[in-house]
Formats: sequence, structure tokens, C-alpha cells
Amino acid sequence: MAYQDHIIEMSQLIKSKHGTWDGVSAEAVARMRLQNRFKTGLEIARYTADIMRKDMAAYDADPANYTQSLGCWHGFIAQQKMISIKKHFGSTKGKYIYLSGWMVAALRSDFGPLPDQSMHEKTSVPALIEEIYTFLKQADARELGGLFRDLDAARKAGDAKKEEKILDAIDNFQTHVVPIIADIDAGFGNAEATYLLAKKMIEAGACALQIENQVSDEKQCGHQDGKVTVPHDDFLAKVRACRYAFLELGIDNGVIVTRTDSLGAGLTKQIAVSHTPGDIGDQYNAFLDCEEIAPADIKNGEVVLNRNGKLLRPKRLPSNLFQFRAGTGEDRCVLDSITSLQNGADILWIETEKPHIEQIAGMMDRIRAVIPNAKLAYNNSPSFNWTLNFRQQVYDAWAKAGKDVAGYDREGLMAAQYDATDLGREADEKIRTFQADAAKRAGIFHHLITLPTYHTAALSTDALAKEYFGAQGMLGYVQKVQREEIRQGVACVKHQNMSGSDIGDDHKEYFAGEAALKAGGVHNTMNQFA
Repeated sequence: MAYQDHIIEMSQLIKSKHGTWDGVSAEAVARMRLQNRFKTGLEIARYTADIMRKDMAAYDADPANYTQSLGCWHGFIAQQKMISIKKHFGSTKGKYIYLSGWMVAALRSDFGPLPDQSMHEKTSVPALIEEIYTFLKQADARELGGLFRDLDAARKAGDAKKEEKILDAIDNFQTHVVPIIADIDAGFGNAEATYLLAKKMIEAGACALQIENQVSDEKQCGHQDGKVTVPHDDFLAKVRACRYAFLELGIDNGVIVTRTDSLGAGLTKQIAVSHTPGDIGDQYNAFLDCEEIAPADIKNGEVVLNRNGKLLRPKRLPSNLFQFRAGTGEDRCVLDSITSLQNGADILWIETEKPHIEQIAGMMDRIRAVIPNAKLAYNNSPSFNWTLNFRQQVYDAWAKAGKDVAGYDREGLMAAQYDATDLGREADEKIRTFQADAAKRAGIFHHLITLPTYHTAALSTDALAKEYFGAQGMLGYVQKVQREEIRQGVACVKHQNMSGSDIGDDHKEYFAGEAALKAGGVHNTMNQFA
């Protein structure tokens, strides 16, 4: 509803109360309504699911329309990210937020810092989703509040043209609320536990849930060793649990991202149930590392498979886990991905050990031969050494092409001495275009960095601590932080405004009129940053 329509509707309602509501301003109510567009998390989930579906269709039409996100571990971080995006690009289109289970474990658990092994409280995940959207809605309220103040100033100055321009900006305001792709880990238990948590996450506002095929009680970070997968039937039950949660809550367009860790997972806890040769359980078991045995060789308590009339004994580790044959990871990823898409998943996630476009594309070519519109969300992980990886890729390509690489040490290419070399520059250019290139070649619809703001917070704090507690003293803060905030127009330089003081002043005026005791007067030191 347009600004003026809100005012008209409220004016009529106030008038219908025969004078008892005359102390209420219709325009103030219109402003408060526009500043609080989303009343519930389900409204947000429904709105953002529609955005994702439109973006997915746009990508299918042209892979240049890929989307991106950065992982955020606090509502303030997400808020500042979206404010910056609007400032620099004028639009939030194609730019999402990723909620990383790794960062929830490391930064938001009541137990303190934890590894990414699903040991944190599962309730902390929906709590962070709700927190992020609270901060994004406050960013809306803050920016609209500024427009309302500009509108009042234009009216006071009698500037009709400016007034019309501001009214148009209000009516066409783009919200900071964008889709969150939220990590539900391996579901934190069985399918019922997954369903219950999925509901909480959706009610908090999540339109996209990312779930992985590791065993829940042995879950590991995607870039650590010791990963254990589950048979397809177990995983698909959790995928269906997420879909049921979406449908129960009326989010018919909800998005499910299924992640396979099979490339780096060499272990399974279970032998899959198989009823007929070639069924999905039989295909899973076919990857097991087995040895053929005779009936007389079967020992007490051993597990034996019957395949094509042969008795096969899967290799069992002292941990009671079974191992897959070496070199089967890519085949398992392809089967996992096809099976997921055939059973309700919308987007794939293949966790890799390095950012190599052709490796990813090789798997996606096989998947797309079965499901042509298959799409990936891809982790542009900080666990990769991007500099070394891409310099080695260029080195190998040069060596294969017969180009002279004698001046380069392949294992030592991380060294700063290579930064200004032809190899270093070519590698950097490949890193710069990686997302666009991979979107076009490897079917990557969504590029994300799981935990970048964990690293940026550490890096910026390290830089400040070094200067402030050293010889620079206060100049360390002024030069490295405040001066840059002012010159770059970073919103939170006005930290009182950012925390909501102006919004509070507006409300005080609505409620008490001229009697309001406001914080934003002439003596407010924030005015130094006007």
C-alpha cells in the first residue's frame, strides 16, 4: 500500500471513532506501518522464498544471473552488510545472507567456542535467524525514518518538487530483508528432530534450509577429516521432513538445499537396506570396500553382503564404521545429487576440497545429463588457500603448455615475491572471475562464503589493537576507523542513530507531541557527523 493510501485509511478509521482517537496522527501511523512491513517470520519466509524462486528462474535463463551471499554471525553484521550493499549498488537484488552452522558453533553457543560438529544448542540457529531479521527490519525503519524527516523538511521549505521525489522514494523503498540460506547441519537427530527444528527456523524467517548427508551424531565440518555419510533413504527422510515443515506452515515455495559431503567422506555408519538388485540401497552398498569370502570364512558377528551370488565382507574399522572404496567420492556425489533432486531438493551443494571449476563442472555435467536444470550453491570457503590453489593451477597449466616455469617454486607460490609476477597476476584474475566463470561453466546458481565475517572481525580487531595499544594511541582509532567511516559514508559512524535513537525520538513525538523529551537535540554529539 502506498504512503498516501495508508494515511487515507487511517484517517477514516480515526474519524470513525467520533473524536476519541483524535490524538492519534494518521500520518504517524502510516509511517510506523511502513517501518514495520513484516509482522512475522512467516511473512518474511514467504516473501523471500518468492525472491529465490524468481532468481532461480532468471539463472536458468542466463547463468550470468547468479546470486551471492556472505555468512553472518550476528544481526548487526548482517545489517551493516545489507546497508553497505544498498549504498554501493543501489539494490539488494541477487544478494542474500548465509547463516553458517560453523559460526553458530564457534560464536553463538552457550557452551562457548565449539568446533563445527553439531554440539551447539540447535535452538541457537532459529534464534540467530530471528535476530538477523530484527536488525534488517530496524535498518528499514532507520532509512525510512530519514526519508520521513526529509519529507517534513521539504514541506517546511515549501519545496513541492523535492516533496514529490521523496514520496516516490518512500513508495518504491527497497527493503533490507533478503533471503537467508540457513544451515540445519545434519538435522540434529532423526527426521522428527529435523522437522521440529526446520519449523522453528522457518517461523523465524528462513526460506531456504541447507541440510547435509552426514550422520547426525558424527557430523564434522565439511573441511575436516573423519566425515561419515548415511544411506540415501535416511537422508531423504530428513529432506521430506523439511518439505513437510514448509508446507505445514504455508511456505509452499520454500527452498531445500541438499549438501553432499561424499567427496571427502570415506566412511559410513550403516549398511543400507536393499530389497532388489540395483535399488538405491544396493547402489550405496556397491561403493563399500569389500572382499569376497567363502561361507566357511564367515566369523561370529560379521556382516556379509550377498551380491550376484557372491558373499562379500565389507571392511569394518575398529570404530565399527565401514569404509568406501578409494576413488569413489565423485561417483557418490553424483548419485547423491541426482537422488536428492529426484526426491524434493531444489538446489545442490557439493562440498569440495579445492576451488577448481573443472572438477565441479565434471560432476555437474553428469548430474545435468539426468536433470538439465540442476543448480549448485557453492561454498567459496575460507578453508581453501585461494592464493596458493590458483597459483598452482596456473603453474600446472603453464607447465602443461610448455611455458617456462623455472622461476617459480610450485610449493612456495604463496610467497609475497610472486604477487607482482605474471603468474601471480593471472591467478588473481582467475580468482576475480571465479564466480562468474563457475556460474557459467559449472551450474553454480549461488556463491557464498561461509565464515568471512568471522575473519574480517578478527583482522580489523587485530589492526586496531596493534595501533591503539602501540605508539599511535588514539590516532590509531581515528586514522584506521573513524576517519575512514566518515570519508566512506559508513552508516554506523552515527552510532546513536544506528542503534535507533532517532526512531525513538520520532515515537516520543507521536506519543507526547511538544512535551516529548528527545535525545536528538542540538547538544547531541552525533551532530558532529552531520
